[in-house]
Amino acid sequence: MNVISTTEKLKPADFASDQEVRWCPGCGDYAILKAVQRTLPNFDTAKENYVFVSGIGCSSRFPYYMSTYGFHTIHGRAPAFATGIKMTNPELDIWLVTGDGDGFSIGGNHMLHVLRRNVDMQILLCNNEIYGLTKGQYSPTSGVGLKTPSSPNGSIDAPLKPCVFALGAGGHFIARGYDTQKTLPDLFTRAHEHKGTSLVEILQNCIVYNDEVFEDVLNRKTAADRQIHVQHGQPLIFGAENNKGLRLNPQSLSLEVVTIGEDGITEDDILIHDEKNRILATLLADMGGENFPTAFGVLYCNPAETYEHEVTDQMTAAQNTGAKPSLDDVLREGHIWEVK
Repeated sequence: MNVISTTEKLKPADFASDQEVRWCPGCGDYAILKAVQRTLPNFDTAKENYVFVSGIGCSSRFPYYMSTYGFHTIHGRAPAFATGIKMTNPELDIWLVTGDGDGFSIGGNHMLHVLRRNVDMQILLCNNEIYGLTKGQYSPTSGVGLKTPSSPNGSIDAPLKPCVFALGAGGHFIARGYDTQKTLPDLFTRAHEHKGTSLVEILQNCIVYNDEVFEDVLNRKTAADRQIHVQHGQPLIFGAENNKGLRLNPQSLSLEVVTIGEDGITEDDILIHDEKNRILATLLADMGGENFPTAFGVLYCNPAETYEHEVTDQMTAAQNTGAKPSLDDVLREGHIWEVK
């Protein structure tokens, strides 16, 4: 299937299916769905070439609500299905929608391999730090001390940080946003422009089982001091007065928050964001808590050859050798034994 050019400009409504959207009122998935539907009309891709793939979880209802092709697959295995679809037809535009439980618990192994292989697709990770569909058990990203039906005395598990995981797995595009962020379509656009696996972590609220889990970061009154929005080539500055910044401590090789104008600190002391710097991206992805802001935006973007392109080249080279394929030769190749 090739990309089909359309003469009529698509609209967000063209990507909304006729299915009733069935998420809890106030769920962050509504905002993410609308952001995706606002994003797709901006691309020069035929509607029939989009494929949405999901696993199991609240966010995995996504394919039902998109007027595109889609697969609602099995728990944790969406990356494997998405990889197969892309390998079979590289012209398709693949969007994988998953949650923190589906993607990083039972699906952690599959997520690792799709990232390291660099299959060309967009992965939208809806992270509410809880299992919502199965009624509020703690997930791999839940904070220590969270009381749930599966951790009544408080979770003792150290939470997994998806962006740090993705960087460690060899991902080439890692970004973070949040559900009600007005510029979320811009982040999706950047992910789509990147050829290879693009992972966008989206912090979202679960109003029923983990309400206000990100309130300390997303509260409008304190957001300026709790968030830093990174841009390539720009100094890592934040704060209500735009006078706080991130500096590298040379002794500990870690980030520290400094205030411009105090203790001789100037803007020249502030780190400049470099999307191709994996070490800096890891430090930013790991940052947060009481003493540091949470980083939003494109943390890392360093394109490399995609998996499907490499496989296609390998297959073409093999076919061009001129050798006649023989299954018998393949079966007898290498070490064989004759049993008498």
